[in-house]
Amino acid sequence: MDWMEKELQDLHVGSAKRQLHRTTSLAQQPGYAIRGARTLLNLSSNDYLGLAQHPKIVEAMREALLSDGAGASASRLVTGNHQPYGELEAAIANWQNSEAALVFGSGYMANVGVISALVGRGDVVFSDGLNHASIVDGVILSRAEHARYRHNDLNHLRALLEKHRDKRRKLIVTDAIFSMDGDAARLSELVRLKREYGAMLMVDEAHGSGIYGRQGQGYCHALGLHDEVDVHMGTFSKAFGVYGAYVCGTHTLIEWLVNKARTLIYSTALPAAVVVGISSALELVRAEHWRRDHLLTHSKSFRSALRDAGFNVIPGDSPIVPVIVGDNETALQFSHALENEGILATAIRPPTVPAGTARIRFSLSAAHTEEQLTMSLGIIERLGRQMGVLA
Repeated sequence: MDWMEKELQDLHVGSAKRQLHRTTSLAQQPGYAIRGARTLLNLSSNDYLGLAQHPKIVEAMREALLSDGAGASASRLVTGNHQPYGELEAAIANWQNSEAALVFGSGYMANVGVISALVGRGDVVFSDGLNHASIVDGVILSRAEHARYRHNDLNHLRALLEKHRDKRRKLIVTDAIFSMDGDAARLSELVRLKREYGAMLMVDEAHGSGIYGRQGQGYCHALGLHDEVDVHMGTFSKAFGVYGAYVCGTHTLIEWLVNKARTLIYSTALPAAVVVGISSALELVRAEHWRRDHLLTHSKSFRSALRDAGFNVIPGDSPIVPVIVGDNETALQFSHALENEGILATAIRPPTVPAGTARIRFSLSAAHTEEQLTMSLGIIERLGRQMGVLA
């Protein structure tokens, strides 16, 4: 196994080596985190609505721990399908205005399980070039042909659909909001193409759930296209502040997944306490629209201020605001400099993003205040000039 040391050294030389950093969230200071001995303003979290430390969710989970114990003890098809699952899935289906819903252990497990259950050898998946790694892995494990189209390039997708129009099953899959760029899929055009070529359409709302739509149902609902999406997937680990994922669709789809999705069939169920916590979070997501208003208002002004300062910022309106730096070493140095100034903002490098597009991925939360973000913008611009990121 000596080959590992050589390859790890190569990663280090290329400023591409990753390591774990112990980080602690602060229940009494939402929007902050402790790393090492320092308290930092957290601009890297996916806790978009500021719910991860919400006392209502924490108390619901505490009570469930005392009554149901720490673990589910088995998969859902054995003895792990505890009562809170049915209640949560009914609430999700109602929230999403769909026939049925199914809870998975994580977003990764949902994407891998769903894609490999829907397609196989002889089929083809059309996947946006910037889709999440879990989608890519789901396609690989399905053994279907993988036809990747250039990011949001619908002419390229049309050409691929035309090339593969005679395939047995065709699945178009896309993120709704792309996790590293923060921009949105061109869903209206995707709907037209899926109709024209008789394809299924699956949308991953991991970074859209809770944020868009009247009750936080997601980007598809915000555009009025939810009835056109065959497989609607989202997570509870971001805006909901908990853990797990859901898939919505017809009764037939959900029944099929219960029988065919290997990541559901062969995984221990989420503990009842987690499921209860999700249910509590769902109530807050649906009712507290002010969180979305607060988040999207600050996201717009934060992105605009960075762009006006001269940073290379990808357009969008989501709380994911990436500043493209270019090379790995500069991105790491920028991140370290921000941390020294009290801001936690992680450098994202290849292979998570394409080569030459290393970046600082700022991620905002409803827990942030206008004063905190204004202070952060001043520091970011000053350091950007000192480091040569800004002219």
